[in-house]
Amino acid sequence: MLLGADPAVTMSISATTRPRRPGETDDVDYHFVDDGEFDRMIADDEFIEWAPVFDHRYGTPVAPIKAAMKQGRDVLFDIDWQGTQQLHAEMGEDLVRVFILPPSMAELERRLHTRGTDSDDIIAGRMRRAADEISHWAEYDYVLINESTDTCLAEVQAVIAAERLKRWRQGGLVAFVRDLIA
Repeated sequence: MLLGADPAVTMSISATTRPRRPGETDDVDYHFVDDGEFDRMIADDEFIEWAPVFDHRYGTPVAPIKAAMKQGRDVLFDIDWQGTQQLHAEMGEDLVRVFILPPSMAELERRLHTRGTDSDDIIAGRMRRAADEISHWAEYDYVLINESTDTCLAEVQAVIAAERLKRWRQGGLVAFVRDLIA
């Protein structure tokens, strides 16, 4: 929804060793790679971050991120806490960390079942690990509770608007102010 609402935001596409789910497209949803290719990408330092998640590995290729940032675009990441910690170490203040919580564990489980992409066994495993994942919420700059997708989208948009207005993110502001008071 955010990508459709804000053309200045682009999605980071992660590489993964996870098998493709029905309806997913390579190089659109993920870059689907085997273990050997993932190992090569690690060895060639092609990831800005990578981590094992739910019995597979996921990583963010650095080249598209750098290209998008050079174009002045904001990059949206859909990654877990491990990847976020690595990104924060690499990007510092350029990274804005937003943690989106479910309104309840029962609702999280319902949503996982409703999306229809994982088996009951995989969902059960995700639910067993959910409390550990959620325990990292305090490491983030913003924490939102996703009661309603429309409200949560508006809150994410407010975060982005506020972050874009930070003094140090506004290119040309120093020159503008100098000219203004001259």
